[in-house]
Amino acid sequence: MKVPSMAEMMMNGETPEILFWVGCAGSFDARAQKITKAFALILDKVGIKYAILGKEETCTGDPARRAGNEFLFQMMAYQNIQVLNNYGIKKIVTACPHCFNTLKNEYPELGGHYEVIHHTSFLQQLIDDGKIKLKEGGDFKGKRITFHDSCYLGRANHIYEAPRKVLEVLDAELVEMKRCRSNGLCCGAGGAQMFKEDEPGDKRINIERADEALALQPQVIASSCPFCNTMLTDGVKNREKEADVQVLDIAELIAASLA
Repeated sequence: MKVPSMAEMMMNGETPEILFWVGCAGSFDARAQKITKAFALILDKVGIKYAILGKEETCTGDPARRAGNEFLFQMMAYQNIQVLNNYGIKKIVTACPHCFNTLKNEYPELGGHYEVIHHTSFLQQLIDDGKIKLKEGGDFKGKRITFHDSCYLGRANHIYEAPRKVLEVLDAELVEMKRCRSNGLCCGAGGAQMFKEDEPGDKRINIERADEALALQPQVIASSCPFCNTMLTDGVKNREKEADVQVLDIAELIAASLA
């Protein structure tokens, strides 16, 4: 796949419609790289002119701020804002709710003002505009799918409908967990918990969440966050259900169903 960088585009005197912010997980984690590829494939297929920052993109600083290192967060944020402003970036799309929340809600006070869209909202827009064409009777037609609300997408930014509307076009059977939407249960990775050891307790939070999902006997657990994806995948493996239940990002579901 040819994925253009901002630097290349600028050299050719071009400007992209959107900047695709890949994020640390989407860049370095082998599983999350598949989500990145799926989203890039969709952008290619519908003819959206996009670019990535490539080596110029660094972490948004979300884990540093959540873990209490405000100095490191501000250092990282200022560096990113400088790069984004130098390129005159206006519109950013990201597949990570953590990056989304930080870029959208926390960068403005440091001088970074952008239109930031999560990839589920962007996919919904493309579907509503008729740009995404799905094949008849796709791979997920009639399958039982349950959707896990990411904390940073749901409670922090009140985005509940977009991912569900995207799932609806797959002709699947959408089943909701008892704790969903504003009452959703965290996967256990937010607030920089992804990068530290568990605290003492009786049960890991990701196992608790995976059990809730598995109780519905779904064929697919859909997520919209690379952290949630990792935690739920681990939970499904812990219960030895990985042969029966797939944990997939919404972008992967759509990419697999493109006409």
